[in-house]
Amino acid sequence: MFPRPFKSLPILLLACSFLPSSWSSAGAAEHGGLLLKGTPRETSWLVLESGKPGPVVLIVGGMHGNEPAGSRAAGQIMHWPIKRGKLVVLPRANATGLDAGIRYVPNSPGELRDLNRNFPKTGEKNEARGDLAREIWTLAKRFEPDWVLDLHEGSDFHQINRKSVGSSIIPTKGEGMDEAVADALRAVNRTIEDPRKKLVRLRYPVNGSLARAAHERLGAVSMILETTVKDQPLSLRIRQHRLMVHAILGRLGMSGKDVPPLAPYKADGSGPLRIAIYDAGGTGRTSARSLEVALAPMGKTLVRRIGPPEIRAGQLSRFDLVVFPGGSGSRQAAALEKTGREKVRRFVEEGGGYLGVCAGSYLAARNYDWSLKIVDGRTVDTRNGHWRRGRGTVKMELTEKGRLILGDYPEQVDVRYANGPIFAPAQDDAIEDFQALAHFRTELAENGARVGAMIDTPAILSGNLGKGRVLCISPHPESTKALHGMVRRAALWLGKGN
Repeated sequence: MFPRPFKSLPILLLACSFLPSSWSSAGAAEHGGLLLKGTPRETSWLVLESGKPGPVVLIVGGMHGNEPAGSRAAGQIMHWPIKRGKLVVLPRANATGLDAGIRYVPNSPGELRDLNRNFPKTGEKNEARGDLAREIWTLAKRFEPDWVLDLHEGSDFHQINRKSVGSSIIPTKGEGMDEAVADALRAVNRTIEDPRKKLVRLRYPVNGSLARAAHERLGAVSMILETTVKDQPLSLRIRQHRLMVHAILGRLGMSGKDVPPLAPYKADGSGPLRIAIYDAGGTGRTSARSLEVALAPMGKTLVRRIGPPEIRAGQLSRFDLVVFPGGSGSRQAAALEKTGREKVRRFVEEGGGYLGVCAGSYLAARNYDWSLKIVDGRTVDTRNGHWRRGRGTVKMELTEKGRLILGDYPEQVDVRYANGPIFAPAQDDAIEDFQALAHFRTELAENGARVGAMIDTPAILSGNLGKGRVLCISPHPESTKALHGMVRRAALWLGKGN
C-alpha cells in the first residue's frame, strides 16, 4: 500500500537532530511538520522521499524518555540516502520525557503517562488515548506505512534477565518479516562478542503499543527494536539501532550495502558546528553527558556520540572537532587501538579540532607509548601513583590569550579538579610549542604527590598540529555551570581551525 498525495510542510531545524536543507540526501526531497504545535509537547517529524516507487517506512524514536538511543539513531537515520520508497521519521516522540530523562510523558494522568500503551488496543475502538498518542496515530494513518520500526531500549539483556526485553527484536507478522528480522539480528550480533548480550527475537508487541496497533489496524509489518542501557555507552546503543535499521532497509531495497555515516558532508561549508563526543571505553560514567550539557546552549550545533568503531572507520572526517572527556586516558587509548589513535591524529593534522578534558588531555600528551602525541606537552609527577593528586576545588587563572579564547573570567576562578595532568613542555621539535591559556594557582597534593609541583603549571593549554588545533583542559569546567561558557568558547575556537 502507498500513501495518498499530501501537501508539503516546512522543515523544523533542531540542534543535534536536524540538518539544514543543504545537507539533504542527493536526489531526495524532504518535508515535514510539527505535532502538537505551539504546546509544551511539540515535536517534529520529517519525510524523506526518494522519488521512486517503493515501501513507506515509519521510524519512531524516543517513545519513552529514558531511552535516548532510539531517538538519536532516528535523528541520524532521517537523513540517510534512500534508493526507493519513502521514510517518515518521528525522532522525538516523547520530547518532554526525553528532555526530563524520564520514561513517561510528564504531567500526564496516571493512566496516560506511558505513551506506548495509548494506541488502539486489540478488540477495542480504533482510537488512541491522550493528545500526544492521538497526534502520532493520526500521522501514522495519514501515511499508511508498509513497515513500522519503533526504536526502544531495555534496562537489561534479555538473555541474562528474562524480566527485561533489552537486546531483542519484537516483531508482528507479515510478508518479509522473518527475513528482515534475521538480517537485522545478523548485522548487529556480529558486532557483539559476549553471546549473552546478543540480541534475540521475542514474541508479539505489547497491547497498546504503536507497533501492534499499526499492524492490526493499518496492516503494517511492524516491530520494536530494543537495545540495552545497562553498562553500555550511548554511542554503542545508537550504533546497534543504526545497524538493525540499515539491514532492514537493505532487505527492502531502500539502502545500499555500506552503512551511512553519522553526519553528512557539508554541501557548501555552511551548516552547524559538528561536534563528536567520545563516550566509550575509558570514559567516566557521566563525563560525556556533562560536556553535552555544557555545550547544549550553543544553538547551531550538531552533536553526535562516537565510539572506537566509528573513529576507526574514518567517521571523524564528518566533524569539525572531537571531544575526549574525563575518565582514563590509557583506557581510551586501548579502546581506540592503534588504528583509531592514528585516525584521531590524522584528523587533527588535516584541520580538525581536538578538545581533551582531564583524561582526554593525558591522551593528547607526548610522553606515553599509548598517547596521541598531538601536543608538545609531557605530564610530570606521575610516578608511583602520584597522578592521584586528589579530587576537589582548586583555583586557576586565565592568561591574556586564555581570556581572548575562553572568555574574560575574573583573575582567579574556582574549578573542580580530579587527578588531571600536570603539564610541562615536552620539547619535541616536531611539534609546535604549546601556549598556556590558564595556570593553577592552588593545588591538591594527596597520595604522596610532590607538594608545589602543581602550582603555576598550565591548567589549560593550546597547540597546533598540522592544520588543526588542540586544546587540553586538566580540570573540569564542565562540572561548574558558571564555567560552561568556557567549554563553549573552546569548542568554537577549535571549530574555526578548519
